Amino acid sequence: MIKKLYRWVTGLADKPYGGWALCAISFAESSFFPVPPDVLQIPLTLGRPHRAFFYALLSLTFSVLGGIFGYYIGFGLMEAVGKKIISFYHLEESFNYVGKLYNQYAGWAVAIAGFTPIPYKAFTISAGAFRISMGVFIIASIIGRGARFFLVATLLFFFGEKADRFIYNHLNKLAIAFVILFIAGWVILGKIIK
Repeated sequence: MIKKLYRWVTGLADKPYGGWALCAISFAESSFFPVPPDVLQIPLTLGRPHRAFFYALLSLTFSVLGGIFGYYIGFGLMEAVGKKIISFYHLEESFNYVGKLYNQYAGWAVAIAGFTPIPYKAFTISAGAFRISMGVFIIASIIGRGARFFLVATLLFFFGEKADRFIYNHLNKLAIAFVILFIAGWVILGKIIK
C-alpha cells in the first residue's frame, strides 16, 4: 500500500496541480498521511529547477500548518483521534520516546524531529499531548522543517539528477549528519558566548 501511495504521490509531479498537491501532502503528512513531502518536492523541483526554493517554501509553510493541526489533535483530541493515528502507524514507542525528549529538550526535540526520518506526525501530536508551548513548537518546526526542505532544494538546484539519486540513497544519513552538525554548532556557540 505504501509503495502504491509513493508512486501516486510521485506521479502528481506531472500534473498541472502538482504545486497544490505538494501543499496538501505537506499539510497532511504532519499529522496523519504516511508519505513525506520530499517524495513530491523532488520530482517537482527536477522538472522546474528554477522553482526549487518556491517548492521548498510551499513544503515548509504547509508542513508547519499541518504540524499545528497535529498539535491540536494531541492537545484536544488525543483520546478520540491522536491515539488512533499513533496506533495505526505503530508509533507507540516513538510517542513515548518523544515524550521523554520533550521533558528534557522541548523545542530542540521539535527542531531536530522536523529534519530527521522519524515521522514528524509523532512529534506534532506528542507536542500537543505533552503541552509544549505553541510558540516554541512553531519556531522549532520552522527551523527543523525549513532546514530539511531547503537542503533538498539547494542540492537539487545545484546538482539536479545526481543530487536526486544521492538524496534518495542517503536521506537518513543526511538527516543524522545534519542533526549532529546542528547540535555541535549550538554547543560551540554556547561556549563562545560564555
